[in-house]
Amino acid sequence: MLQPYLVEGRIEAGCDEAGRGCLAGPVTAAAVILPPDFHNELLNDSKQLTERQRDKLRPIIESEAVAWAVAMVSPKEIDRINILRASITAMHRAIDALTVRPEALLIDGNRFYPYHDIPHTTIVKGDGKMMSIAAASVLAKTHRDEFMRNLATEFPQYGWDRNKGYPTRDHRAAIAAYGPTPHHRMTFQLLEQPTLFDNLD
Repeated sequence: MLQPYLVEGRIEAGCDEAGRGCLAGPVTAAAVILPPDFHNELLNDSKQLTERQRDKLRPIIESEAVAWAVAMVSPKEIDRINILRASITAMHRAIDALTVRPEALLIDGNRFYPYHDIPHTTIVKGDGKMMSIAAASVLAKTHRDEFMRNLATEFPQYGWDRNKGYPTRDHRAAIAAYGPTPHHRMTFQLLEQPTLFDNLD
């Protein structure tokens, strides 16, 4: 059962990211402030939902939220500052873009850098506990998936319309066959490392 708030009567923004473990594409974060009476039976951690359910929820969240914003950090920036910093930077950029200033931030996970003078609370598996974080997880995931589907029309051989840049066997095979693109994260292990047994005849 998702909780509507951590502290009643406080303007809380839930924050989450998507694409942290991908080999290609941006890391994407969302910040969402929900009205205190928001309720939707479908809302849950985006990983527990089907693509169809997430796509159904996205316009509902975007139309009913008090404020919401999505931001991305590019693969080049990820390579420069590392994925943890990039994930938190994306969250900061999403918070920057909110049209309503939150009084507190609810962050999925256990790591965050302070955002100005707004207090924050990190919540492990928060996308399965707090409504605002779950809503942020849905927006981050759907916006990133849409971005990767669009990229797939330019680079169809990598299957990004299906794998969204995650390290699937087919994605790694495509990197081995065609090489990396400007959208790949060069500091990530793009190819499978041979195991001890691969060298045995």
